[in-house]
Amino acid sequence: MFRGARILVAPLDWGLGHAARCVPIIRTLLEQDAVPVIGADKAPLALLREEFPTLEHVRLPGMEVRYAAGRSQAWAMARQLPRMLLQVREEQGLLTSVRRRMQLHAVISDQRFGIRADGLPSVLVTHQVSPFSPFAQSNARRINRRRIDRFDRCWIPDHAEAPGLAGDLSHGDRLPPQARYIGPLSRFTKAPAATGHTMWRTVSVISGPEPQRTLFEQAALQQLRSIEGRHLVVTGQPGNTPRTEGPIEITGHLPAAELQAAMASADLIVSRTGYSTLMDLEALGRGALLVPTPGQPEQEYLGRLHAAGGHHAVQDQDGLDIARALQRPPTSSTPAGKNNALLDAMADLASLITSLPARP
Repeated sequence: MFRGARILVAPLDWGLGHAARCVPIIRTLLEQDAVPVIGADKAPLALLREEFPTLEHVRLPGMEVRYAAGRSQAWAMARQLPRMLLQVREEQGLLTSVRRRMQLHAVISDQRFGIRADGLPSVLVTHQVSPFSPFAQSNARRINRRRIDRFDRCWIPDHAEAPGLAGDLSHGDRLPPQARYIGPLSRFTKAPAATGHTMWRTVSVISGPEPQRTLFEQAALQQLRSIEGRHLVVTGQPGNTPRTEGPIEITGHLPAAELQAAMASADLIVSRTGYSTLMDLEALGRGALLVPTPGQPEQEYLGRLHAAGGHHAVQDQDGLDIARALQRPPTSSTPAGKNNALLDAMADLASLITSLPARP
């Protein structure tokens, strides 16, 4: 299909979710005779290099967004907005150099609006066609739409039929003309066979921007110390040395296959309401205890959406009660089937590369 085309894959670095959902994209590119080049930095780069150790990579520094320790994030986001806008311009300049040096034929940018260039087939991956904002939402949506329109293609990782997994985020407004649904993207492959016994009482997947990531980890650890059974906590910090605290095993990161096996074997999964996590849970056919990041409108909305759907239990971080969730763990469902929509989108990108050849 791609005949050796060199395609940069560049995820946003707000946590690990964007990098995680790039894993199936990179796998499909490899299957279709492309040469993926990883463009990331720090933890997202570590995750993708662990999954694909032989691929070329280039460091594309991103902005480390910090949240407030309280529930309101509006002021924290407002203070960082000028830096976010500057980051987009810096990414555009960086891509000019990388494009020439790496001899790129196309780019796939996961929520990084600066990773695009005229004359270079450019794809934006986003489920936030209609994002929620802690302030000036209508203006934020107009700006978001203008940025999407600068890309040749927009891939939406959700089901085409509303509400999908993202609800109004991906189905709320009229779609851009170059957009298409590519189905949910999970790094997990076919669900593993049942082992006949439970490996973990709970598996907690900690993620998100600081300081809320640390606050979530501390709250979970404090409760798990008094809950009978073996517990696994994945802190979302690749490179950290694994350690054991009584019945709790703590690790910074697990390869996709190991994390999948652990989550599939647990009595209860505890995680943020991150969109990549929701896609992984659907791929597993598992419900979870979901804990939205305080003050993050998207996660709070997704929490309400999926609590109403009945597949997941949802608790506020301040009211976290893992023991109570274990008394009535969320139900499982049929694991998601094969996703052909991504392959169709890849075929369209291959045609675009042929019709609009890049000029490094």
